[in-house]
Order: sequence, then structure tokens, then C-alpha cells
Amino acid sequence: MAPTRHRPWLIRYVVLLGVLAVAVPLVATAVMGPDSYLRIARDDPGRLTGLIATFVRAVADLSSLVTVGALVSALVAGKLRPVQDAAARRQLDVAEWFEPIVVRRAAACWVISSGLLIALDSADSNGYALGRIVDPQALWFAMFSGDAGRSWMVTCVAAIIVLVTSVLTVRWIGYAVALWAALVGSLAPVMVGQILVGPRHDFGSDSGIYQTVAGQILLGMAVVQTLRVATGRRPRVLDRVHWRSTATVLLAVLVVTEGVLLWFKLAGSSPFADATGWLSLTQFVALGLLGAGLTAVHRGRITAGVSLLAGGTSVFVAAGLAMMRIPPPQFFVPTSISQIFFGFDLRVPPGLASLAGHWRPNLLFVVAAAVAVACYLAGVRRLARKGERWPVGRTIAWVLGWLVIVVVTSSGLGKYSGADFAVHMAVHMSLSMVAPIPLVLGGPITLALRALPAAAKDAQPGPHEWVLAVLHSRPLQALYHPLFVFAVYIGSYYVLYLTNAFGTLMRFHWAHQLMNVHFLVVGCLYFGLVIGVDRTPHQLPSLAKLAVLLGAMPFHAFFGVILMSDGAIIGDSFYQHLELPWKPDLAATQHVAGGIAWAGSEIPLLIVVVVLALQWAIQDGRAARRIDRHLDNGLDDSYDTYNAMLERLARRTETTKEHR
Repeated sequence: MAPTRHRPWLIRYVVLLGVLAVAVPLVATAVMGPDSYLRIARDDPGRLTGLIATFVRAVADLSSLVTVGALVSALVAGKLRPVQDAAARRQLDVAEWFEPIVVRRAAACWVISSGLLIALDSADSNGYALGRIVDPQALWFAMFSGDAGRSWMVTCVAAIIVLVTSVLTVRWIGYAVALWAALVGSLAPVMVGQILVGPRHDFGSDSGIYQTVAGQILLGMAVVQTLRVATGRRPRVLDRVHWRSTATVLLAVLVVTEGVLLWFKLAGSSPFADATGWLSLTQFVALGLLGAGLTAVHRGRITAGVSLLAGGTSVFVAAGLAMMRIPPPQFFVPTSISQIFFGFDLRVPPGLASLAGHWRPNLLFVVAAAVAVACYLAGVRRLARKGERWPVGRTIAWVLGWLVIVVVTSSGLGKYSGADFAVHMAVHMSLSMVAPIPLVLGGPITLALRALPAAAKDAQPGPHEWVLAVLHSRPLQALYHPLFVFAVYIGSYYVLYLTNAFGTLMRFHWAHQLMNVHFLVVGCLYFGLVIGVDRTPHQLPSLAKLAVLLGAMPFHAFFGVILMSDGAIIGDSFYQHLELPWKPDLAATQHVAGGIAWAGSEIPLLIVVVVLALQWAIQDGRAARRIDRHLDNGLDDSYDTYNAMLERLARRTETTKEHR
């Protein structure tokens, strides 16, 4: 793609779109006035507070969008840094300075706006006028009496991490870490927003997670690439071979999740009967503009394409910000206590029939499982096309691991895991000790490195080089240190369940999902050290693996004993608030949970011991066959050398005797 010329009109066009994205929610706030607060039984903080909070929120969302887009653009268009030592592995760096400059400026704006929103959004949601938050006690109460202030604290910290990282380094892995922080910061205020309220909010929250991640990446990249074209730079990301398929998938995710969110927010009402429906339909129009822009870019019409992409981004963001200021219909649907916490009712107690038959898809894990299995099978197919063979057992293990995850999160086990502590413990043990075993035996990283083509010497690095950069990075080496993994794997049980954290986190769907993800990831890290097929940053000898495995057993047993013998009920306040149709015996349920934690930990660990022994036997057999081949081919003279040494020792002994 040839370099583009400087286009001042395109810069003015982007600025105009930014003004539009800010103006629309401001108009919505002004039009709604006190009604947007009074309809949901909140105190009106005054029009000025609402307008300022809306303006700063728009600035924060736009700056986070640009930050993520610049980070992704820098990562996708990274370059391999030459090294003096030809045998050394080349390092990935950011290719040029445009993206780092954009990241620094956008992140600085994000830090300031999110920091202001800690106070402003807290005041807006608590009905405090601006003059009232000058009082430190009132401000402190507003910040910590609700979720809004705390979510913006998380966002502000994430933005600071991005800003500091972008100032200190231009290394690819540094930007990868900053991207993770930016996505977490982008998710925090979304998770405590409108998708947290009402029946079926479990579907809404999971869809919101996927939409936020996909939107930040696709829309952010669209803005940054538009800025590159406007300033006369080549849109390097648009040159990438996989850009079209990746962008199409992200757009499809936005379309599907927007449909789910529309269904959730309307709560059975017509999309034409409420402002929320009209704004959501406007977002579908914006997605249509994005699709037209992608099509134009793929056909080589770069200027027209990026103009449509920027326009679609502005409309999508403007409608989304305006929607935040308008209470959606699902706010006014009669809701039970169970629906408030879980998003659905639990009318019958957990039993064999309900656990096996009452399925409710956990969208977060179902989608993740489908993507993981599809990518794995695509890698196996690519290897087959190259004439390489991939062990069938590894494929079966990978599919089996994700099947376990889907079953325990989407069957009655997942549905009742929030209301029954014993079921929750069964799900916890399955995610941390059962599913990880087949997953780490599947060897996904090894498959990725074999299936993904390596970039040519002078070509731009691609996914193969990205995977290698992550595997050899210092953050991963620190994360995968055996002592750290062991401490987190064991300590998570005690920190979560023997403190007040469990009862607090169980009140929110996103927090429950976060616990599930934590259990799964830590379990994969732990068992990856012991029996994983993929090579870890810290390779342990066989005896050390056995020690790591056996060392966890007494901690699990002791944890189970604590649950069975402790008089204090874990999460007692939370379970008392559920007001379920049946009355569970919390003490008996906790006793059963302790038994599950005890027995459920011992059995998988014993299975892993067997797997570890089989791996040792296989490794010894391979080593023996390799030595035999070397002996047959005359390539190994270790036995001859050993026999010669014995002969020399024998002659030395005889010589000593003769001298005596």
C-alpha cells in the first residue's frame, strides 16, 4: 500500500466526530433532567453535576478507546529488533513513534478524566451537588457507598499503568502488558453499569464483557488508523494479511452482543417504544457503517473506508454514552431477590434432577470454549495439510477439558453454584483441579508454534513471533515461577473463603465469573508445571514436580477440615439475603462442601501422580531407544568409554598389588 498524503480535512472530520460523540450524551442528559434520577429513586444532584459528569465520562471513554486502539496498532505492527549476536533471539519492539505518542497523550487524558470521575460519578450516582463533594467526609462517603467510585479507581490505576509503561519503554511485551491493563480499566465501569441490574443480567453482563473488549479493539484501531491516514502516514495495520478476518470477527461479535443487550435491556418491550430501543437501533446503524468501511478498506479505497470507520465509531460511542443517561426498561421489571443477585430464579432446591437437568448457558465460558476448540482444531488441520502429525490423544484431552468447563458452568452445577455453597465448592474444585488436567495435556502452545507460520527474515512479525515474545518475556517468567504458582494455588482457598471476600464477591455476577476464571487459570498454571505438555519458563526436574504435587495435598486436606469443623458460616450474610423458596441448612451445606474440598482434591492429585509416572516411563523409554539407535549407528561410545575406564582401574589395582 502506497504512502498517503496529508489530509487536513480528514483531521477536521475526526475532530467533528469527537465533538458529536460528546454532544449527544450531553443533550440526552439535559433533556432527561431530573427524570433520569427520580425514575430510579435517586436524588437529583442538579443539572450542572449531571452535565459535567457526562462530559468527563465521554472524554474518559474516548481516551480509553484511543489508548487501546494505539496499543493494539503498535503491537500488530511491531518489528524485530536486530541484535549483534547472530545466535541470539531478536526482540520485538514498537515499529515507529506515532503510536507511542498517541498512547501517551490518550493515556494522560484517561488518567485525568478517570481520576475526576471517582468524585464526579460518585456524586452523580448519590445525588450530591458539586458544592457538597467539597466536604471531605461527604466525598469519602460518596466514593465508597456505591460501586461507581470504586470502579473508576480501578480504571484510574489501569490508566496510570498504561501511561507509565508507555513512557518507560517501547518494547513489544511492555505494550502487551499495558494492553491488558487498559482492557481491565475499560471493563471496570461497564461491569457496574446498567448490565448489572435486572432479570437475565447474567446474559447481559457476559455480553457486555465481550462487546467491551471487541469494541475497544476494533473501534480504537479504526480511530488510530484514521489518524494515520489523516496525518499522511501509511495505515500499517490495514496492510496485514489477517486484518480482514480479524476485523470481521470483531464486528460480528459487536453485532451479536448488541442484539443480546437489546433483548436484555428492553425486557420484552418494543424497541420503538423507548429511547433505549431507538439508541440501540442507532448503534446497529453504526455497525452497518463500520461494515461498509471495512469493505471499502479491503477493496483498496482507504480514505473512504477510514472515513466510514471513524463515522461508525463516533455514532456507536455517542449512542452508547447517551444510553447510560437513560434508565432502560429492565430497571422497571418486577425482580426477585434471586434475580437481583443471579439474574434468574431458583424455584426448587438442588438435587440430582435439578443439577443434571436445569441448564442455563454461561455465555462467558460457552463462547470461550467454542473459540478455544475451534482454534485448536484449525491448528490441527493446518498441521495435517503440512503433512505433520499431531497426537490424537492431545486433541481429545483439549476438547474434554473444555467440555468439563462447559458442563460445570452451564449445567445445574453452574446455575446453583451461587445459591448453594456445596455446589459452589464442586464447581470450584472442577475448575481448579479437574478441567486443567486435560487442558495442559492438550499442549495448545506447542500446537500454536507448530501451526502458525514463522515470519520470513525481513517480513513483519506475526502471531508466531508474538507467542514467542510472550513465552520468553520476564512478566511470564515471574508469573510462572514455581514458588509463586504454588503459593497462589494454595493460598487462594484460604484468602477467598476464610475472609469476608467470598460473601462480598458473590453479590455480583462479574465477580463470580472472575472467581471462576481465577480458579481455572491458576489450576492450569499449577498442573502445567507438573504434567503440562508445553514447555514452561521454569522447567522442574521430575522429583521437584512430585514434591510440588504432593506438597499441595496436606493444605487441601487441612482446608477441607476447616470447612467441616469451623462453626462460622462462610458467606452467612449473603445466603441469608437470598430468601430462597426452600430453606437450606447452611451448616450442613458447609460440611458437605468441606468433604468435597477434601476428597475432591485428593482424587485428582492421585490421578496426576499416575500421569506423572507414565510421563516418566515414556521419557525413559524414549531415552533408552535413542541410546540404542546411537549405539547401533556407532554414534554413542559412552559404554566403550565406561568399559575402558573399568579396565584402567583394574590395571591400576593390579599394579598396586605388584608393588606391594
